Amino acid sequence: MAEKLNVGVLGCGPIAQAGHFESCTKASNARLYAICDVADDLRERMAAMHAPEKSYASYDEMLADPKLDAVIIATSDAFHVPASLKALAAGKHVLCEKPLGIGLEEVLELEAAVKRSGKRLQVGHMKRYDAGLQEAHRFIKEEMGEIVALKAWYCDSTHRYPMTDATQPLIIKSALALKPKTDPKADLTRYYMLAHGCHLVDTARYFAGDIVAVTARLSRDKGMHCWFADVEFASGTLGHLDLTVAVRMDWHEGFQIYGQHGSVIGKTYNPWYYKTSDVDIFRERDGMSYRPLGADGHFYRRQLEGFAAAILSNGPLTGAGIEDGVASVRAMLAVARSAAEGRRVRLDDVSGLI
Repeated sequence: MAEKLNVGVLGCGPIAQAGHFESCTKASNARLYAICDVADDLRERMAAMHAPEKSYASYDEMLADPKLDAVIIATSDAFHVPASLKALAAGKHVLCEKPLGIGLEEVLELEAAVKRSGKRLQVGHMKRYDAGLQEAHRFIKEEMGEIVALKAWYCDSTHRYPMTDATQPLIIKSALALKPKTDPKADLTRYYMLAHGCHLVDTARYFAGDIVAVTARLSRDKGMHCWFADVEFASGTLGHLDLTVAVRMDWHEGFQIYGQHGSVIGKTYNPWYYKTSDVDIFRERDGMSYRPLGADGHFYRRQLEGFAAAILSNGPLTGAGIEDGVASVRAMLAVARSAAEGRRVRLDDVSGLI
């Protein structure tokens, strides 16, 4: 394989424009080889702006290109699994935007396809490439000892869109864009869980490991959706998750972790600031605390570089793999069912759509 990974981006919508096109052009070990979108006006404008080598209206034609090594699935959630399955069948590696899918059965089908294909599939949980979170993860695994308790929160803000409009590039839309059969935002409870809950769940799992059961409550009051979930980890760690959309304050995301030989407190910023989380790590053995700078806060580019490095070196993925994506879907399903039914729900006892 070439020194740089030839990447094709499927979908020229907001997430591709805000994160993936720039990541492909800035990555040290990958290049924006191709883009694909059925909307001619949008695709042509993005091709003129980002200058890929190839531009395709047909996904099948892009996948048939022998020079293409991998695809980034940057479409609506409903298309993630079908597009990933097609890419794997064509012999391409996949970086799929989060959430991996919208239901358990389809992501299990995808998991089986990944194992048959021998190709890599990474889920776009880009927060795993936040340098502050990475150092917290290293400290937990190498120095902290056993985690006693974890609290984590992801609270979107009512002021989110003025903030993102000030930091993102101008997002171009097209009336010709391919859309799911049903409007993803028609059911806001489901939409918020898919869009935001997957980040919260994956961050908790990144630090504390597998979740086995949840007991959740949901409040829909004063224009807010607020989930509080008590989480049981396989390790025995006590957990609590707070997902709230949208708080009347600044973006509020972070975590507190109490461990055998230390503790970690983190504050994570709106992702479009490209600012590494403020993570304060305390070591019990010497009574000292420190905060990593994390000067490079471009999570989307770092994510792509990690994905490309694993493929080019034939090494392990450093991001969220297919098993993590499936586990995230299971956890979101369990939280939704527990909140709806008012009972404890095990992750191995869920099915259906989120």
